[in-house]
Amino acid sequence: MDKPKPLFTDGIPNLAEPVFAVPRPEHLKPRETATHAPRFLILYGSLRERSFSRFLAHEAARLLERMGGEVRIYDAHGLPLPDDATADHPKVQELRNLSIWSEGQVWVSPERHGNLTGVMKSQIDWLPLSEGSVRPTQGRTLAVMQVSGGSQSFNAVNALRVLGRWMRMITIPNQSSVPMAFQEFDEAGRMKPGPLYDRVVDVCEELMKFTLLTRERADYLVDRYSERKERAPKDWDRIGADLGLSTSGR
Repeated sequence: MDKPKPLFTDGIPNLAEPVFAVPRPEHLKPRETATHAPRFLILYGSLRERSFSRFLAHEAARLLERMGGEVRIYDAHGLPLPDDATADHPKVQELRNLSIWSEGQVWVSPERHGNLTGVMKSQIDWLPLSEGSVRPTQGRTLAVMQVSGGSQSFNAVNALRVLGRWMRMITIPNQSSVPMAFQEFDEAGRMKPGPLYDRVVDVCEELMKFTLLTRERADYLVDRYSERKERAPKDWDRIGADLGLSTSGR
């Protein structure tokens, strides 16, 4: 097939050519292959003694471990409200370190007043977009789930998707919403078999696949032209300093 003719031939004068990069298949080849198990952090949005979001989080953890993943579940008991403590609070540091450690995450929230809970939002709000050169959520995969006491709803998972996008995460297409959750878990907190449980398996399977696909390529996938352009003057200054040249007159 002949190469298609370009629609425009008048150039792109506003483009900063030195930092513009054309994506190519070879760029997706990982520089090194990970040998450790995929790492998953699970957050859930309730502090109740009998918490259906915690039960669902535990089911997801069991499935991800069965698929070969390494899982950590964060307990939000003792986490202060955002801005009610400093970032060096032990529970905040624990959460941020787990997020940095993770390669994929699962967020599970009850639906309360048509949205996610304050407990869930507080955990996400304590995760910064960036902390120096470290970005605790960017490039990590994300699966979202919710439980509700009434009929099936998708308000909480929709809100979680918005947050995941804002946190620059790779949110998988599938999701789980468990209506009338009090009927779907037994006295021991185990989810009963059925279509809703099968959907949870689907979500965890898809999360594992996306994590294996992207974890070695995450840095490239989230590398942005605008950020390269913003960094460029600093890089020029650093290179000039290394060479003993002054760049202050640029």
